[in-house]
Amino acid sequence: MVGVGRAVVEGVVVEEDAVVVRVRPRLREASRCGVCGRRASGYDRGEGTRRWRALDLGATKAFVEAEAPRVSCRRHGVVVARVPWARQGSWFTREFEQQVAWLATRCSKSAVCELMRVSWYTVGRIIERVVVDERARQGDPLDMLRRAGIDELSYRVGQRYITVVVDHDTGRLVWAREGRDKETVSRFFAELGEERKARLELISSDMGEWITRVVAAECPQVTLCLDPFHIVALATEALDEVRREVWNQARRHGDTATASFLKGSRWALWKRPERLSEKQQLKLARIAKINERLFRAYMLKEQLRLVFHEPDTDAAVALLDAWLAWACRCRIPAFVKLAKTIKHHRPGITATLTHRLSNARVEAVNTTLRLITRRAYGFHSAQALIALAMLTVGGLRPPLPGRA
Repeated sequence: MVGVGRAVVEGVVVEEDAVVVRVRPRLREASRCGVCGRRASGYDRGEGTRRWRALDLGATKAFVEAEAPRVSCRRHGVVVARVPWARQGSWFTREFEQQVAWLATRCSKSAVCELMRVSWYTVGRIIERVVVDERARQGDPLDMLRRAGIDELSYRVGQRYITVVVDHDTGRLVWAREGRDKETVSRFFAELGEERKARLELISSDMGEWITRVVAAECPQVTLCLDPFHIVALATEALDEVRREVWNQARRHGDTATASFLKGSRWALWKRPERLSEKQQLKLARIAKINERLFRAYMLKEQLRLVFHEPDTDAAVALLDAWLAWACRCRIPAFVKLAKTIKHHRPGITATLTHRLSNARVEAVNTTLRLITRRAYGFHSAQALIALAMLTVGGLRPPLPGRA
């Protein structure tokens, strides 16, 4: 009932607001290192009797009470002896922590805290322990990594980021660490090791050099695929730069009507043609008549977007080459600059068109992580957030106690 497994129950005490179950480990489970589980010689009685919070019995709190002696392990030194019903360093039973971890991935922050009668900070510590335990039980997800996506996620104001790695084949988060720089990505490859790095085939990312340069240095055999969304986003930014230039020119010449019209035309220029409303279609038709330069910039943006929608690889590469030739001679500075950027990253873009690999799956995981981030504001470290993310989208969510 209280989740002590095969421990020996010595007695039960009903206090004013709690039920206390007095237990001891079986002889074969006693005097073992709390870290590695090996037999160890006794050291002292430690702090004496200790209590671990168990799952509530109805509306009453339940505790497991037992001696907590210390042992002297050859490898880990003096540590508290292992008990079969709780993890090392925890004040809660395994089943209690398992239920808290499951609820944290399914419920709101306030619901978990109120139902389990613990603080959100305590939930974060519990999640960290459960993730370590589940990862040891399931094995390292990096062992099967062949196609990966790398991206960053802002989790707190003040330029606080975590770097995430997603397995394209399983759709799961397999690695995350605090930071957004070359050192963080290098740590990922260091944890992979030479053998697992050699098995990598494809990596998708945006055009950030803090990713691309490290990938080229650490895994020269890997094909880097650049995300189409970020490439088209650069074209959209270039288009908006042209729109602002035309708008400023109209203002300087006192043409307030044209300036007002251009200011309200941003969404008509940004959206796909098939998603334009009737009013936005009329705006676009008017732009084609009154400002040929701005309309050319719009056509350049749309042509680049269509490159990534062409299903035939050879045709898509030919379209990309045609776009580069047009952009280089278009006499629009923003797009001439963009053409130089795309030429520099052409191998990665060609790989995207060939392997059809993008960061869409990574962005889908990031969308879930942003929701998790809002729940994790009470955590005091990025590690607790990462642990909650691994539980939710990393395949480490434990089952509820008593379920298979």
